[in-house]
Amino acid sequence: MATIKDSVHDHIEVTGVAEALLDTPEMQRLRRIKQLGTVQLVYPSANHTRFEHSLGVYHLASRALSHLGIEGDAAAHIEAAALLHDVGHGPYSHNIEDVTHRHTGKYHDDVEELVTRGTVGSVLDDHGLDPKRVARLVAGDAKFGQLVSGELDVDRMDYLVRDAHHTGVPYGTIDHERLIRELTFVDGELVLAEGNVQTAESLLLARALMNPTVYAHHVARISKAMLRRASERLLAEPDIDAYELRRMDDYDLLVGLRLNPSTSEFAERLATRDLYKRAVWAELQDVPESLLDADHETIAEFERDIADVADVPPESVIVDIPSRPSMTESSSRVMVNGEIRQLERESPLVQALRTAQEQQWRLGVYAPADETDSVGRAAADTLGLDVSGALVNEVRSGLNATLDDFE
Repeated sequence: MATIKDSVHDHIEVTGVAEALLDTPEMQRLRRIKQLGTVQLVYPSANHTRFEHSLGVYHLASRALSHLGIEGDAAAHIEAAALLHDVGHGPYSHNIEDVTHRHTGKYHDDVEELVTRGTVGSVLDDHGLDPKRVARLVAGDAKFGQLVSGELDVDRMDYLVRDAHHTGVPYGTIDHERLIRELTFVDGELVLAEGNVQTAESLLLARALMNPTVYAHHVARISKAMLRRASERLLAEPDIDAYELRRMDDYDLLVGLRLNPSTSEFAERLATRDLYKRAVWAELQDVPESLLDADHETIAEFERDIADVADVPPESVIVDIPSRPSMTESSSRVMVNGEIRQLERESPLVQALRTAQEQQWRLGVYAPADETDSVGRAAADTLGLDVSGALVNEVRSGLNATLDDFE
């Protein structure tokens, strides 16, 4: 047994197959992948990694299994899946996942290849575990997969608390011990036991508050968009493909970007925090409906058109259109009066948080600081935006200023 000191859960005891998995190259790679990608450019202490998060998820899974009375072979498979659930993450975590997915068709939880072959597969086999079963649990399949990937999963319980701890933002703090104690299976569904509507609301509220404050902070979004653009350019080069890129760590990618002439400027900007600025920051109500579902090629064409109109180089324009507002946690199941109900049926908070989420949504267009004025005006015309409140410049300049917070 190994006992590991953790910044969030204090001491974590790792035994059996999980202890053997810790020293595999696939797990050790996660030490070099930051949990929050470029969020460290906003919150300097957000340097925690996927490795420590994976340990936290394993710890919470073990506690949940003990509470639920799940033992033996089933427990061993679930604990292995909990530890390995992020082993498929590429560099900078979610930041460039959309880029690699377009080329490979795989997201970070598509881990069958990683866990059925190589060192991980050998370790699982040596401990009598079925690697394919572990991969299915990581994907959230079957009854027990809900513990690893679902609306009430231990993954979410760990990352909210861990991200809040390392950023210093208090909003992600949840009572994960209470959540684990109240988990139960009813008719094959993972639910919170009777009397826990407020417990479920706490998870929903934490995620809703962390999103604009941390995950979708405008500096995090700008740096993520720049990293995405640089990665796309890197993949256009003949000596690297997306399958290779998604197995890199953060340092591999940054070095690759620095060494490539077409991406070296982006690498330097990211390394020195010389980021693009907001030229447009448009609310949902000011954005044409057709833009919300624009695919990658359509957005790339808009970027070229904006650059032409603004008379700037193509690399000076990045259009960032987030997904439509959604709230996965609202479908969490809670027992109420002896029946399973979705949280959104029982909680008056859900609609209020959905409204807040829609109000916080922004379409962004980013450009170098000295080109934001021309790019912003060109973008508003090209994208058909309602320019009142959409164009952005530094407040001190007195030009096109909105009431949003500025860097």
